[in-house]
Amino acid sequence: MNLSGKTIVVTGASSGIGGEVVRLARVSGARVIGLDRNDPLITLDGFVKADLGDPASIDAAIAALPETFDGLVNAAGVPGTAPSELVGRVNYLGLRHLTEGVIDRLKPGSSIVNFASVLGGEWQQRLALHKALADVDGFAEGEAWLAANPVPQDTCYQYFKEALIVWTYAQAQRWFLEFDIRMNCVAPGPVFTPILGDFVTMLGEERVANDAPRMKRPGFGDEIAPPVTFLLSDAARWINGINLPIDGGLASTYI
Repeated sequence: MNLSGKTIVVTGASSGIGGEVVRLARVSGARVIGLDRNDPLITLDGFVKADLGDPASIDAAIAALPETFDGLVNAAGVPGTAPSELVGRVNYLGLRHLTEGVIDRLKPGSSIVNFASVLGGEWQQRLALHKALADVDGFAEGEAWLAANPVPQDTCYQYFKEALIVWTYAQAQRWFLEFDIRMNCVAPGPVFTPILGDFVTMLGEERVANDAPRMKRPGFGDEIAPPVTFLLSDAARWINGINLPIDGGLASTYI
């Protein structure tokens, strides 16, 4: 992948998969600006501290980002062991607020990559709800909608990954036609990261035991980063509005 001359903003850049995306993007020639609530433990070309659950913090981060750039990777997120309200604020509302807030800074030909999950694969079952949330305007109205339509704690992670996939589908072509900006999702399966244990706790022993024989193994962060970097590159200039599984085939076993 060739990202020479591009400036890419990566959320969740300080660790995990976000950190692997940073490494590969920089090796591929990009200048990378990290955005995270934690201080970076990786070499970056710039860093902005931000809490993606707080719209004021997001707005301050947007003001600190470059005037123009070429890509945005929304890799930050919290696991489903966090309170449902926080999962919604960070994994969906904050991601949307940031993305919508920088759309006029992304150059024509830019790429946005959102991190969904294999756990978002049942979005069709709640499509009407996800489309209604996608139509809501802004962070505050999104909070109000969720207060009126509460999401159960035990399925909140899956729910907001489903919602993210539907929002990406709904919004991608509009931005591609109007701004020549592409937006896609990737959907990793289980990955060896510092929060893998949280996902085991969240899913429960029965689901983990059911999935284990379907998988060769959990993935590594450096196996997730290359498809993301490809979607950022000009080689993917005609790929828009997709949800790309990066799960070692796990999703295919449920068909």
